[in-house]
Amino acid sequence: MKRILIIEDDDTIAAIERDYLAVNGLESDIAANGYDGLAMGRTGNYDLILLDLMLPGIDGFTVCRKLREAIDIPILMVTARQEDIDKIKGFGLGADDYITKPFSPNVLVARIKANLAQYDRLKRSDTVEKQELQIGEVRIQQDSRRTFVGEREVELKNKEYELLLFLMMNPDVVFNKETLYERIWGYDAMGDNATVAVHINRLREKIEKDPSCPRYIETVWGAGYRFKP
Repeated sequence: MKRILIIEDDDTIAAIERDYLAVNGLESDIAANGYDGLAMGRTGNYDLILLDLMLPGIDGFTVCRKLREAIDIPILMVTARQEDIDKIKGFGLGADDYITKPFSPNVLVARIKANLAQYDRLKRSDTVEKQELQIGEVRIQQDSRRTFVGEREVELKNKEYELLLFLMMNPDVVFNKETLYERIWGYDAMGDNATVAVHINRLREKIEKDPSCPRYIETVWGAGYRFKP
């Protein structure tokens, strides 16, 4: 059974999340502040972390960054704020997905299950795929999940890596934001398409010589994105 760590200081919300997870066959523990959440998350006893941003003691952004330094599991951020800058900052610190309060508990459970399933699929593929994938100067070592541009190694967060790998495995194919969100985040087109744009921009900053005039990840206006071979 999958185990979820809920880091949430609102007792009522945490209890609702725990109960809905239990109904859907997911075990969970609750940490009521950032310090406890960080300590519990670092134990490696969980398959996914549900992380509120507004926490007493230590904020969710700091918790996310410190957790990502120690563990490689999905982190789903939860917040009452809707500003895009929060999403950009969260993804930059290693968050895998983002959901805004108020939300339907059923939608939350669906997002959690989708992230767990996507993570499991990626891990299974890592045990099978050992070869390198290279287009131009961009090279991915699938066994070690390492990415290089020429001889320079670039550090990619989980979803950045998955998105780049998917695009490189399907060169010159145009994918719209809805399709990319479904393929990478494992959820349908009801998801936040701005998430895709944020990750595309972050990838360009890391692999392109000139992100404003990309060589590899091309925007096809009105259609989506493609990786140019």
